Amino acid sequence: MLDVLLTPQLPNSKENNMFHSKLIPFIFLLTVPFAFAKTNIIFIMADDLGYGDLGCFGQKLIKTPELDKMAKEGMKFTRFYAGSTVCAPSRSVLMTGQHMGHTHVRGNAGGDMMRQSLRDVDITVAEKLKEAGYKTALIGKWGLGEMNQPGHPLKQGFDYFYGYLNQVHAHNFYPEFLWRNLKKHKLSNIVKPVSTESRAGFIGGAATKRVEYSHDLFAQEALSWIDKNKNDPFFLYLSLTIPHANNEGSRMFGDGAEVPDYGIYEKLDWPKQDKGQAAMITRMDKDIGRILNLLTKLKIADNTLVIFTSDNGPHNEANHNPERFNPSGPLRGMKRTLTEGGIRVPTIAWWPNTVAKNSVSEQPFYFGDLMGTACEIAGASKPEVLDSVSFLPTLKTDSNKQLKHRYLYWEFYERTFRQAVVMEEWKLIRSDMDDLKIELYDLSNDIHEDKNIASEHPALAQRLISYMEEAHTPHLNWKTPRTAQK
Repeated sequence: MLDVLLTPQLPNSKENNMFHSKLIPFIFLLTVPFAFAKTNIIFIMADDLGYGDLGCFGQKLIKTPELDKMAKEGMKFTRFYAGSTVCAPSRSVLMTGQHMGHTHVRGNAGGDMMRQSLRDVDITVAEKLKEAGYKTALIGKWGLGEMNQPGHPLKQGFDYFYGYLNQVHAHNFYPEFLWRNLKKHKLSNIVKPVSTESRAGFIGGAATKRVEYSHDLFAQEALSWIDKNKNDPFFLYLSLTIPHANNEGSRMFGDGAEVPDYGIYEKLDWPKQDKGQAAMITRMDKDIGRILNLLTKLKIADNTLVIFTSDNGPHNEANHNPERFNPSGPLRGMKRTLTEGGIRVPTIAWWPNTVAKNSVSEQPFYFGDLMGTACEIAGASKPEVLDSVSFLPTLKTDSNKQLKHRYLYWEFYERTFRQAVVMEEWKLIRSDMDDLKIELYDLSNDIHEDKNIASEHPALAQRLISYMEEAHTPHLNWKTPRTAQK
């Protein structure tokens, strides 16, 4: 159409000049919005969803038709890693673009929630995108700062927040309230506490009167927020809580799989906990389909990158039977381990007419790479301290321009100090910073990490240990065996 407009058949040069003088501003107005339109980013994260919990990643019993469709229409990442093997540090890595040896929050803090709060000096993905002109929202679970702490989401780059601040509060899917920005949104549920242990004022509990299911509220809030902000570039971090267990509900009722109904699993000869676990995942799947359909309906799908993933490996805390579903798929380990099942997570990218349909990336990426990717998409400057590469070239199927990590790094502080490093197909795990307690695996031939070949490759093992030493920086809040001795 523009070619036709630019070559009009007019009788003389005077008329031609007059035509062009009027046409040029029109063409400018027509083309500029498209030339300068920024890509929306939606990052959807499940909680404790395993690598093998989706049909497109091999699940046989739990139905996930919408996510399977998302994978067929987009790209599946088979070597995408969480920031950590538990909730809070994984989210810290995601938000800051710094791996576990550098990010501020390196564990679930327990009673001292300031240890679990981001600081004023921390720079988040939301802050960088807000600087680039994006509307920003967090809906769901935060876990990186309470009220009156520097890590509160409204102090970390988010314009809007609806959900849970506190992780223990987030265990209960029928809470008495949720936060909307700085105010409590009262709900009709009634909660019975399980213990006297308080974390930032919250005592874990389970609902005795169940009316409003938080996941359903989050899904509707996300749909409404997208519709409201459809005419502006936006970043939505949708941090879902399912299929995490209500740990307190497990202790109180013997069932931590809180869900309004069992849906298609109702009549199966399964224990209620197994039905609940499956129903949570299928319920989440349906809502992700609603989000993708809305983007299509609003005609902004082609300008929106949607990433779906999980914060770490699967749990076994709902009193369900994990063996029924094989949630780690071909991987070994679950949440709280540094084997692949604890940190490798199912990940899908959807971006119509940019991401190739039914494509697969086998290159290692991790949560910290959201920062680099988002900054490149938005044209934003990157923070100085960064452990992040942009995987935008991979999304655009431009492998020649794709940067690779020298290595990926994790550390974990619960029970004992452990570290892990991945370099291409090689994986090394070390306990207690003791060089004698090492495991080396060739993931290309041993994805289940069954055969420790450290003794066969001493030079390689030492090289990976040197990367661990390079990656780890001491932190006053998180003591290793070495720092604890000083």
